[in-house]
Amino acid sequence: MKYRTSQYTCILMSVVGLGITSPCYAETPTNTSIDEISQESRDMIQSLETYSAERRDEAIQKIRVALDNMDKRIDELESAVDDNWDKMDKAARDAARDSLKALHKQRTEVAEWYGRLTSSSADAWGRAKNGFSSAYMAFHAAWEKSEKTMGSDK
Repeated sequence: MKYRTSQYTCILMSVVGLGITSPCYAETPTNTSIDEISQESRDMIQSLETYSAERRDEAIQKIRVALDNMDKRIDELESAVDDNWDKMDKAARDAARDSLKALHKQRTEVAEWYGRLTSSSADAWGRAKNGFSSAYMAFHAAWEKSEKTMGSDK
């Protein structure tokens, strides 16, 4: 049985979800997972905006947790793709490869802004927060794009 692109979407959404794991069938998963991820991203960015330079260490600690979760999701996604590679058709493999490449690129950008954020002076804190927020939201958009791309064979 060929591993269809919509099944890859199910893996993506299960991994991206906040602890949500659903069986992967040929049906397209519900938008609940992506909605929850969107809410998590909005909450994290909104929370970051409230931190002043005086609360920088607290903000950095919360961001570190979010980044660790992001890395865990990427690792789980890569494992799921590796585990199912032989069952995937060429289109699903290409989509998986492209999605992972885009996610890694965005994660690198988030890491660069995180480094700037952790080393920023009080005067540069606002600019660093804005840059990090933009990079984080771009990463989130890459997840959404992956979901849409993977589900494109509906």
